[in-house]
Amino acid sequence: MIPVTKPFLPPMEEYQELLKGIWDRNWLTNNGPLVNELELRLKQYLNLDHLLFLSNGTIAIQIAIKALELKGEVITTPFSYIATTSSVVWEGCQPVFADIDKETFNISPESIEKHITDKTSAILATHVYGNPCDVEAIDAIAKKYNLKVIYDAAHAFGVKFRGKSIFEYGDISTTSFHATKLFHTVEGGAVITRSPELLKKMAFLMNFGHDGPEKFVEVGINGKNSELHAAMGLCNLSHVEKILKKRKEDYLYYQYSLQPLEFISQKIHKETEYNYSYFPVVFNSEADVVKVMHELGNNKIFARRYFYPTLDVADYLETSSEISVAKDIASKVLCLPLYYTISKVEIDMICRIIKRSLRYN
Repeated sequence: MIPVTKPFLPPMEEYQELLKGIWDRNWLTNNGPLVNELELRLKQYLNLDHLLFLSNGTIAIQIAIKALELKGEVITTPFSYIATTSSVVWEGCQPVFADIDKETFNISPESIEKHITDKTSAILATHVYGNPCDVEAIDAIAKKYNLKVIYDAAHAFGVKFRGKSIFEYGDISTTSFHATKLFHTVEGGAVITRSPELLKKMAFLMNFGHDGPEKFVEVGINGKNSELHAAMGLCNLSHVEKILKKRKEDYLYYQYSLQPLEFISQKIHKETEYNYSYFPVVFNSEADVVKVMHELGNNKIFARRYFYPTLDVADYLETSSEISVAKDIASKVLCLPLYYTISKVEIDMICRIIKRSLRYN
């Protein structure tokens, strides 16, 4: 079987070595030494001033919305994972969907501006598959209309734009360290900001609002993560460079091996150091996607229609936005298996099956 992804696991002895310290200290959670070390090492690796390690990427978005005190409408993308939208609703705001760019698959700045009303408080944009949004255009719109900006950077670990971490952009960036991500802590996430004031507020929000044992300054939540998860993150961080290198090799090998098949590739933003998180293919029709998935499935190979359907179809939403580009891309996109241990032989087999199913030799 070839799944769409597999988590990277470090050598067991490396993890066990950190577990020994956890057992000796008997300190499992509540801002333990490994959590602190992971935050420090992540900031050093990514060249960031501020980062908080959280329990997952969804709680990161929720805390970001709460910290910015957003109300009313939040303009967001319909082409993302459901957590991007559900977090907006969970925090009592109304998601408004702007369409996406047909080449980058990211939210379109032009469509954002068309959807701004006197109820709009923020923009929540996803760096889709780790590809940077048009951060400069979005920043200009935010300043023009006095809006806050949150970036869902769940896919964007290690990505740089113009020489600095993509996490540096927006009022707050959030990310995921879920097991499916190229850097993971099994379950986990983070919030990143340039603002010391926002960092302090989010530190209260993630820990029940505690300011000391008997004082509560915010309506907080439990967003903390554990020493066990931090240990996995510390182990994986020491391997992340080889993970990134292998991802790039396999991504480029897919491009080579799928020739002469005609398909649309995501256009990566200029001046980007990309992380090759996913290998999305946009076929000519939805029928082609269904056919390819069927043939791959017959061979125990599992690709994913990621992201399908568009988020406007969620049962708890009432929306009427015109998002024709997003719907078109969502109907035809397929993410092929990509993970650290996938082999060239397996990629060759996947590409042969795709070509054969579409009548290419």
